[in-house]
Amino acid sequence: MAAHYDHGHTPAAWTGVIISFLGFCAAGGFIVAAEPVAFWVSMGVVLLGPLVGGIMRTMGLGRKSDPHLLTGQDRAALREEAQEKEQAAAHAGA
Repeated sequence: MAAHYDHGHTPAAWTGVIISFLGFCAAGGFIVAAEPVAFWVSMGVVLLGPLVGGIMRTMGLGRKSDPHLLTGQDRAALREEAQEKEQAAAHAGA
């Protein structure tokens, strides 16, 4: 399945990825420095990223519904609805 053109381009997605990325970078540094406790704390930060992103998405900072992102079936239904409205308007004006 192909991603929509704006897949992940939201404040929630960017924040979650940045948090996870920073945790991953810190974990890499701590594993080289042989600091196991700090490594595992950093891995916890990695897991915090999706949690924060999910919370932000529920707060409305995720992808908004956009008519350009509709599936083919949704577009067909909207076209059909528009045609019905046009027909009703034509009958009312006749």
